[in-house]
Amino acid sequence: HWDVIEGQGSLFHASFAGVSLGLLHGAQADALVLCHEPTRSHMRGLPDYGLPSLQACMEANLAAGRLTNPKVRFVGVAVNTSQMEPSSVEAYLRRVERELELPTVDPFAEGVAPLVDRL
Repeated sequence: HWDVIEGQGSLFHASFAGVSLGLLHGAQADALVLCHEPTRSHMRGLPDYGLPSLQACMEANLAAGRLTNPKVRFVGVAVNTSQMEPSSVEAYLRRVERELELPTVDPFAEGVAPLVDRL
């Protein structure tokens, strides 16, 4: 069986990094889903803190996660496309999927089956 542990925040958010790291270490995750909102230009509530690239975010989470589970891996990307132009959503999701070589979905619009299939 799989335990799903949802954590809000980011290793890159000055206000929540400690909590995010604690969740990552305490959960000893086997599988991670990268969550992203592409229309956001900075960390919520911190306009002076820009967003890292998706690749940098993945690398930081894997490096931290491997301290408690050396086999941790990403199984996909969940994207909040609610603020995007509808005509650009599909191309964006496919581009991220190609770049990161991971299934990429908007879970509210299309579900999470491609992510679950990777577990």
